[in-house]
Amino acid sequence: MPLRIETFSNVTGGSSFFKAVGHPLAAPKAAILIARLASFGPVAVYDPLGLLSGLAEFYDLSSIDIGGIYVQDVEQVGREVFGHAARPVTDLPSSGARTVFVVAFDSQRLEGHIAHLIPKQAGVVSLDAMRVPEDMLNDPGHYLSKFNWATNFAWFRDGNGHHTRVVSANYWPRYGAKGTRLWACLFDEEGRPIADWTEPMPPTDGTVVIDSRQVRDRFKLSDFCGSLFLHVIGAAGHDVVKYALDTYGDDDSVLSCTHDANAWPADLYAGLPAPREGERVTLWIQNSHPTPIPAGAVGLNLMGSADIRTLDRPVPAFATVELDVSTLFPGARWPQQFEVQAGKHFVRPRYEIVAADGRRRMAHANVERTDLKPDPKLPQLTGGAMDKGVVGKGHILPAPLLPMGRWRTILLPTPMSTAQTELPVKAVVYDRNGAAVTEHRFGNLKRSDSVALDVTGLVADKTVTDGWGHVELVYDFEAGTIADGWLHALVRYEDVTTGHVAETSFGSHMFNMAMVYRNEPQSYHGHPPGLSTRLFLRLGTDPWDTLCHLVYPASTRWHDSSDTSLILVRRDGVEVARKRLAIPCGGSRFWRYHEMFTEAERLAAGEHAYVLIRDTTCRLFGYHGCLAAGDSAFSLDHMFGF
Repeated sequence: MPLRIETFSNVTGGSSFFKAVGHPLAAPKAAILIARLASFGPVAVYDPLGLLSGLAEFYDLSSIDIGGIYVQDVEQVGREVFGHAARPVTDLPSSGARTVFVVAFDSQRLEGHIAHLIPKQAGVVSLDAMRVPEDMLNDPGHYLSKFNWATNFAWFRDGNGHHTRVVSANYWPRYGAKGTRLWACLFDEEGRPIADWTEPMPPTDGTVVIDSRQVRDRFKLSDFCGSLFLHVIGAAGHDVVKYALDTYGDDDSVLSCTHDANAWPADLYAGLPAPREGERVTLWIQNSHPTPIPAGAVGLNLMGSADIRTLDRPVPAFATVELDVSTLFPGARWPQQFEVQAGKHFVRPRYEIVAADGRRRMAHANVERTDLKPDPKLPQLTGGAMDKGVVGKGHILPAPLLPMGRWRTILLPTPMSTAQTELPVKAVVYDRNGAAVTEHRFGNLKRSDSVALDVTGLVADKTVTDGWGHVELVYDFEAGTIADGWLHALVRYEDVTTGHVAETSFGSHMFNMAMVYRNEPQSYHGHPPGLSTRLFLRLGTDPWDTLCHLVYPASTRWHDSSDTSLILVRRDGVEVARKRLAIPCGGSRFWRYHEMFTEAERLAAGEHAYVLIRDTTCRLFGYHGCLAAGDSAFSLDHMFGF
């Protein structure tokens, strides 16, 4: 069964309650609180905010002698809560309780409301007994303020020649934060905390780097593969901890990159590919909560199929489990794809693919929406071209067409909403200047269809300026009219020389238009439309080079070219050098760090520098990756902004 907790609303944003009660520092205090309640019963539970059911999803309350559940809202009286019919709080004096448990943080005001109703012999406790240390709170007076809970998980491994590196920047001071700090807690495969530490964040825009080898040396750890819990203390503006995650090895068979885990566990994820012959696809399940995942609670099904096959063993609290998808579906093969039945037990999961030659790559599945319905107005608004219809081309999913002499580009549409029973889409390929080269019409795909397009092969007999450009997946309303705007795809890149592979997946947006449609064009901060760019390009460490592919997608006609600054930033946030790019509207630019910036500039930037990609005239979409020495391996993923 899925956890009955609220984690995220596309109207109100992320929930803080589940983060607060499930925080690694709150869990031990919860055990003490429950033991106290079990020792001093009967307990009258006062649940004015309706939080008891969510608390019970994380912690076993069965040892508590509950004498009654009491509520404040008249309309909640009589409703079943935790096996009891809710009673009005005015009945509290006759409860005979030895303890009154107020299910709320910041409970003083709520306790004051009912002080005259509390039995004289009763003690009062609340969720405040579970509070994390006060110096970890940005807003101590409002415990569930979202800025107290800027947290996230990272998949983290070190051992057997495999390493990981988390890279981000201290972007919170841009929004008024002061004195930001980072608290990190590393859990091993069994969910046991094996290291934790607090450190000051770097100056504004400075680089944050956590390398698994350094953590291992610092805490004298043996091999580990688990979860790194991150909590930014003092956050402002953003309650999301964004990062790039590199996986690398002692040799070039291990090199890939992915990014933040999306901090809110979801019911479903999708876009998990089946293996090719000779490959092994592993789904890494990171339990994000202080309660075990029961056996049979999570599983997989082939997209469009009702045949759900589940993990037959429990996953301990905060533990990490490796699930070989072939154990559940031995016959599944690419381009088939899986839907992940997650039940809100874990954040957006990573998957790892090991090829027959031992090369490894990682990527992530995406959140599958359960709240969407098709919009019959969307086909009427979308004209299919920049200068047609209210929203022009409408939703665009842009992805690089990497230099064709080196890489093969493959695109797979991936249903990412339970409302998507069909998917009318086409792919349009553009050269670097924004000229359309060719297109492929998929038709009206069924949910169970998995059709991969060899984009490089599609344009093999076409003239593509400089041999690279980009591809856009868009709706094809001549093929069908069912669309909800949550258009996704997985894009795979194969090195034709070495066989190394990278892949990334993302969803569509409306780009660079003055009109607003259902929160599109999205803004990183503030209200839409989002019409500017601030992208984070982490740089590979020596001897790696870094590649970047910037796309200027436009739903409607916009500025003829971008006015893009590439700002080389030292690890302490100091600007070292700046370059300018002018990308044609509807076009793209592929570049490498070692070619864009001089050796002197790179030396001045030093270790752990990054490039801030800034444009106040348009919204760009970017992809980044690393190139190993001798170009023997590469990685690629889409970038994040802040």
